[in-house]
Amino acid sequence: MAGERILIVEDEPRIAEVLARYLEAEGFRTERARDGEEALARFRLFEPDLVLLDLMIPGPDGLELTRRWRSQHAVPIIMITARTGELDRVLGLELGADDYITKPFSPREVVARVRAVLRRAKGLSPAAVRYRAGELELDAASHRVACGGREVSLTPREFELLKALFAADGRVMTRRELLSALGESYLDERTVDAHVKNLRRKLGDCAALVETVRGVGYRLAS
Repeated sequence: MAGERILIVEDEPRIAEVLARYLEAEGFRTERARDGEEALARFRLFEPDLVLLDLMIPGPDGLELTRRWRSQHAVPIIMITARTGELDRVLGLELGADDYITKPFSPREVVARVRAVLRRAKGLSPAAVRYRAGELELDAASHRVACGGREVSLTPREFELLKALFAADGRVMTRRELLSALGESYLDERTVDAHVKNLRRKLGDCAALVETVRGVGYRLAS
């Protein structure tokens, strides 16, 4: 995983410097941007494998950048912010962020999160198999999802969430189980709802296959 490109979007130079130093010590390549406009330019030139994105930056803020990038790319995004409110976290996840870290944080934890998200993005998870339910197909080896032959572009978390539902073979999975399947059991269970909402929106005609079991969690219909 060494050599992966990480774009750090952070308007506090000290924090950006610390993040870059820790990431580069682990073999990652980094670029930095201090505001939204610079981030957009760096993104085009650097073509990062992952973005560490502060929400409260000048110019287009972190939420707006996530909205723009998610409309065209599946690059993993980890939001970093001083905001601790649940609304901000859920909004960020609904827009397509893959993880959410609040300040103050441990740089080593950030590096660990980066590695975990990149593993999911590259499909380096076990059980490279194919699944099918109705018109919905998932190929773990090629990291491909299709509905009725139409390819569906998912974020790493959305892909792993769908794969976990497929692997459950019709069994209802609780939100806690789904978070555990994502390797993110420390997050609020309600963040699963945000990912499911995004997943259904992208699945289009196959969205109804992802069923809500009130008071329990979710399952994939056969």
